[in-house]
Amino acid sequence: MITRPQKIILLKLLSVISVVRGYAIVLMIAAQLLTAAFILAPQAPLNEVFLSGPLWLVILASSLSIAGGYIINNFYDQEKDLINRPRRSKLDRMLRQQTKLSGYFILNFAAVLAASAVSFSAALFFSGFIFLMWYYSHRLKKIIFVGNLTSAMLSVMPLFILVVYYKSFSSIIVVHACFLLLLLASRELLKDLENLTGDLVQGYKTIPVVYGVTPTKVIGIALIGLTYLPSLILILNYDLNAMRYYFFATMIVLPYGAYLLWRAKEKRDYLVLHALLRLGIIIGVMSIVLLNPERFIQGWF
Repeated sequence: MITRPQKIILLKLLSVISVVRGYAIVLMIAAQLLTAAFILAPQAPLNEVFLSGPLWLVILASSLSIAGGYIINNFYDQEKDLINRPRRSKLDRMLRQQTKLSGYFILNFAAVLAASAVSFSAALFFSGFIFLMWYYSHRLKKIIFVGNLTSAMLSVMPLFILVVYYKSFSSIIVVHACFLLLLLASRELLKDLENLTGDLVQGYKTIPVVYGVTPTKVIGIALIGLTYLPSLILILNYDLNAMRYYFFATMIVLPYGAYLLWRAKEKRDYLVLHALLRLGIIIGVMSIVLLNPERFIQGWF
């Protein structure tokens, strides 16, 4: 039987995972590993890539800085989250604000320290990344359009540190990033629609607050339509191997998502769409192995 002290410790642990969005960090780790192995270092043995100490330092720095970014965002959004997400907010409030701030500074210091062990360029990149995440939470997220674009860009930026690390620019990663950026921008609009009540109360100048729900849906549908451009570029100009089926599938499924967005009326509808979009992003990250499935099988099996 779980004692009360054990229950409190468990709840605080769950609170930490909730505040730092543990699932998002795990997804980013997978995205960085697979991008490194199948896009930026496709000729290197898989075990050499996956067991690379410097690469794991880059991943560690990414994970720590992203966790810090979620903490500072939670710190600034505490009052808004009480309105928009009362259940999750109750769990998040198991951690005191002072504890969150202390954790934020410790995580960022550790992130820069880990990056410094790789290279000066990596340390400089993460210093800028950390500052931009703070400035987004403090200021930029309240600016219409700028907040949405910045949030989407911040979600993609950890992939580009790999370009710095490998000193290898690949055009395919840019097109992939554009596709992901459009999906993330669509997700940000969904979040704005979900959080409309809290944003109104707290005075956030989001797109639904300023222009209304219907124009926001139109913008979201337009962003979904724009995903066809990087999808077609990837399919027609790059050897995607079996991964092309992922892009074929998204080109079939996304119009239905646009239809559901147009028909959405309640917060529950936006939450379902948000979950489906998140699932699509997860499948997309995992499908990177389809760029060379034979190599994956030979490398591990």
